Amino acid sequence: MGFQVFLDIAVVALRFLLPVYAVVIIYQCFASMRRHRRPEKPLVTLELKDTGQQVPVLFWENSIGRSKGSDICVNDPTVSREHCVLLRRQEGWLVSDIGSKGGTYVNGKKARSRTQVLIDDEISVGSTTFVLKRGDEFQDRIRPSWFFSKASNKGSLQPYKLMLLITFFHLFMTVEACFTNEVQDFTPFTIFLIMEALLWGFFFVSTVVFKRINFELEALASFMTGIGVILLVRQEIRSAYVQLIAATVGIVLFCFLVKFIENPDRVDSWRMAIMIGAVGLLAVNLVFGSVQHGAQNWIQIGPISIQPSEFVKVAYIFVGAAALDKLQTKRNFFEFIVFSAICVGALALMGDFGTALIFFATFLLIAFMRSGDFKTVLLALVSVVFAGMIVLKFKPYVANRFAAWGHVWEHAQDTAYQQARVLTYTASGGLSGVGVGNGYLKYIFASESDLVFGILAEEMGVIVAFALTFAIIMLAFYARAITTRSRSTFYSISACCAAGLMVIQASLNIFGATDILPLTGVTFPFVSAGGSSMIACWGLLAFIKAADERTYAAKRLSKHKEER
Repeated sequence: MGFQVFLDIAVVALRFLLPVYAVVIIYQCFASMRRHRRPEKPLVTLELKDTGQQVPVLFWENSIGRSKGSDICVNDPTVSREHCVLLRRQEGWLVSDIGSKGGTYVNGKKARSRTQVLIDDEISVGSTTFVLKRGDEFQDRIRPSWFFSKASNKGSLQPYKLMLLITFFHLFMTVEACFTNEVQDFTPFTIFLIMEALLWGFFFVSTVVFKRINFELEALASFMTGIGVILLVRQEIRSAYVQLIAATVGIVLFCFLVKFIENPDRVDSWRMAIMIGAVGLLAVNLVFGSVQHGAQNWIQIGPISIQPSEFVKVAYIFVGAAALDKLQTKRNFFEFIVFSAICVGALALMGDFGTALIFFATFLLIAFMRSGDFKTVLLALVSVVFAGMIVLKFKPYVANRFAAWGHVWEHAQDTAYQQARVLTYTASGGLSGVGVGNGYLKYIFASESDLVFGILAEEMGVIVAFALTFAIIMLAFYARAITTRSRSTFYSISACCAAGLMVIQASLNIFGATDILPLTGVTFPFVSAGGSSMIACWGLLAFIKAADERTYAAKRLSKHKEER
């Protein structure tokens, strides 16, 4: 009896500890990212030959032109709006003309393709001549990105310590799952041991084999993945194992993508092949896909069901960023617009309007990054409103969701049954939750996927639910902050768009489940059940990882030592 009382007290204590613990882990992840300050000196500078004025070169790829949107704006009427690009590659600094009227010259010779530029070489655009100088000659202080501006100078938390914090959090969740109100057994420990073996194996490969000097992004994703898996243990044990297998595949995809896009020049050579593959995958889905819950977005292969549209998300970011990157040398946005129309159109034909909306929102993000013009975005929004009216006209079940939107309590027993239960059980969870496995929302259809925010809030409390939401949002801010040091425009664009896609997806999941928006049936990144979604999320994370200049730092340092 005494032991049982002690056990009950311990479980209750864990219930109040975990929300605070979750906040600490997420804080440590982002605090470690923030403590990596970007150098305060530019990479190199361009000195105006006539006046001696110095212009700092801050990026690995810098557009030069008369346009105000250029990285280096030249107030010279003889310079084209988009004249040339100064970029850094493994072989050094290069300049590439992008179809300017007057051409680009290096030391008086016309640059017909990528031309190497050395220190003290002259670059002529129109009637303006720059001299390439070392960055350490620039006297002014460069203000760092706001994300790093108030960063502490103390060292970051070591990766293995961060992983230990995450492991203990997962352990405490597992203990809660073992002693629920309904059943008491140690089955969750099997899942816990397998999962931690996977995550620590990934940690070893990343830090020892690949010699990565930063692990914060992977730690954050591992933290959220583990939460989703353990929540599944008391819902459907088979789904927990499936989720673990999907996480394994996702981690492998993450490692492969980070390595694959290491060379920016390799990206463009694969762009067309990946675009054709993505369209082919959607075509196969349209022909052979099975209808589940009103959408033909599943392909059944024996006992395995996959959702191709999730994998196309990764391809879409790859192709979109590669196309936009290529626009610096080929002003052609039409190709990507056609690809986007095919993707969104195919998803609409499948009835997967939630994913179609995610693709469209991502397209708006890419379009804005391309043009910087709100008129382009406004035109696209008007088009989608018109398309939405057509959908509501010919897809009655979608119209039903809109009819229940904002009237959840009036339709609590029919079309808004799920949202009504999410709101009820979220309120019952309070700040600290009722404990892992003790909730009632798990008995509602799609609770482990579309309604997982409600599960988080009910069983772990709104503090944990909001903390994980905050973590996804902060990924977008982090992606934006690190783009100034990315080695290629491709990395900058893909990181921002991948993080933006995850924010959009999380927003649709949360707002749909809580009746702020119509329920669209999309997943919460890393936490919702769904093997295809899990794999895609790890794939998207690879783009953010590649944009961080520290990702390939160990390799560059090793090469530098060998050369010396």
